[in-house]
Amino acid sequence: MTVPGAHGDRSASTRGALLAAVALAGTLLRPALAEADAPPPILSAEVAAALAAEVSGSAALHTAQELTLHHRQRGSRGFAAAAEAIRGRAAAYGLEQVEVIRLPADGERFYGTQRSRPAWDAEQAELWELTRDAAASTGDPDSGWRRARRIASWDERPMTLAQDSVAGTATTDLVDVGAGTAPEDYAGKEIAGRLVLTSSQPGAVQALAVGRFGAAGIVSWAQNQRSAWWGEDESLVRWGHLDTFLEPRTFAFMVSPAQARAWQARMAAGETVRLEASVRAGQRPGAYEIVSAAIPGGDPARRHEEIAFSCHLDHPRPGANDNASGCAAILEAARAMAALVADGRLPRPARTLRFYWPAEIEGTLALLADRPEVAERTLAVIHMDMVGGDPAATKAVFHVTRSPASLPSVSDAVAAAVARFVDEQTAVFAASGEAALPLVDPLGGKEPLRPRLAPFSMGSDHQVWSEGSWRVPAIYLNDWPD
Repeated sequence: MTVPGAHGDRSASTRGALLAAVALAGTLLRPALAEADAPPPILSAEVAAALAAEVSGSAALHTAQELTLHHRQRGSRGFAAAAEAIRGRAAAYGLEQVEVIRLPADGERFYGTQRSRPAWDAEQAELWELTRDAAASTGDPDSGWRRARRIASWDERPMTLAQDSVAGTATTDLVDVGAGTAPEDYAGKEIAGRLVLTSSQPGAVQALAVGRFGAAGIVSWAQNQRSAWWGEDESLVRWGHLDTFLEPRTFAFMVSPAQARAWQARMAAGETVRLEASVRAGQRPGAYEIVSAAIPGGDPARRHEEIAFSCHLDHPRPGANDNASGCAAILEAARAMAALVADGRLPRPARTLRFYWPAEIEGTLALLADRPEVAERTLAVIHMDMVGGDPAATKAVFHVTRSPASLPSVSDAVAAAVARFVDEQTAVFAASGEAALPLVDPLGGKEPLRPRLAPFSMGSDHQVWSEGSWRVPAIYLNDWPD
C-alpha cells in the first residue's frame, strides 16, 4: 500500500514505515542487555515479540498521509500545520514533555555560522502558454494573445514553483539561455523583460539573468539528482530553489525536460513561445518550529541521558517518502513504546527517549546552537530520512548508515545486528510465509527488507548531530537512490 506521490516525488509504503519503526525501536533499552547473545539481538524474545505485535505500519501510513496534505517549507503555514498534526498525535499517544520549540528565523539572526532563513509562503502561482488569435490581432505584436494551456499551478503541484520566489507578473516571450550560468549564454539575445528558460537551478542564474540582463523571471527544467534511471522519465518536475538572500529577488517556475525540449524545438524553428506568469508569494519573519516529545527514563541516575529519534518534517507537498515517512516512523516507534510501557509489557527505559521533528539540517542546527544542553545530554541519535520507499517504484535500497569513523559507538553495532535480524525474519517470511517475527503489516508488503550496511555519508540531519561542534553519534536510516 502506498501514499500517492507526484512528479518529482516518491511514494511511502506501509511496509517500509513499519520496518523502519521496528528496526531500532527499543534496541537501546538497558534492562534487556543481559540477553544480548540470544536471538533476537539485544532484546529478549518476549520484548521483541511485544514490539513487533504492537507497532503498526498502517498507523504510520495514516500519519504520513496526513502530512502529505501540507506544503511543508521551513517556517511556512503548511509546516506549522504539519507540526501541529505531529504535536496533537504525540500528545494523544500519551507521550510526555510534548512541545513545539520556536526559534526566530528572520534573515538576521545567526545560529552558529548559519544565517536563519525567513519563513516563505506561496498563495498562488500559475504559468500559462498563450496562443495568438490572428483574427483578434490589431497588428500590435502584443495583441491577439489568449490563454491556451496551463503549464504550472502551485495549487495543483507546488513543486512547479521554486522555493523563495517572490510576487510578480509577466506576459512575455520565452528565451532559451541554455545553462545560463555564464555571460556568453546570453550573447546576442534579447533578455530584458523576457522569461528565460534554463537547464540550471534558478538560484544559479538569478544574478545574471535577472540582476545583470533584466529578465522578468525564470523557467527552469533542472534535474537535481542523478541515478541510473534519472533520465528515463522526462515528465518529472524537480524541486527548484532561488537564492534566499540574493538581490534582485524574482520568481521561477519548474517544468519537465519534455516540456522544455518541446519549447526549444519550436523556438529553434523560429516560433515565438509566449507565456503568462503570475505569482503571489514571499518571505516574512518567522520561526523554526521543532516538535519535541519524550518517553522519560526510569533510572534516576541515568534518566538525564537521552537517546534521540530524529527526522525532518519539511518538504514540498506531498513529500511522502521524503520525509513524511521518517516523521511517521519515529512517531509510530514512540507510540508503540509508550503504549507498551504504559501497559507494563515493556520495561521503562533507563534513559530518556527523545523525539524531534525539525526542518531539515537548518532546524537541527538552530536547535543545537540555541540549546547546547540538548547535545550534551544526547548519547546517540537514530535518524530517519526516507524510510518508506517501495523498491519496485523507487528502485531504492534501504541503508543503515553508521556514524563517522571519528565517532566510534556501540550504536553502530546495535543497528547492524538489528538490521540483519529484521532482514533474516522478513526474508524467511517472504520465502515461506512463516517466521517467528515476520514484521509485516496486514495491509503492507511482504518483501524482505534487504538493508545495506553503509559507511557514513552526508545529506541529512545526522551530519549536524555528528559534526565536530556536538559530536553525537548518529545512525542514519534511508532509502537511496532518492
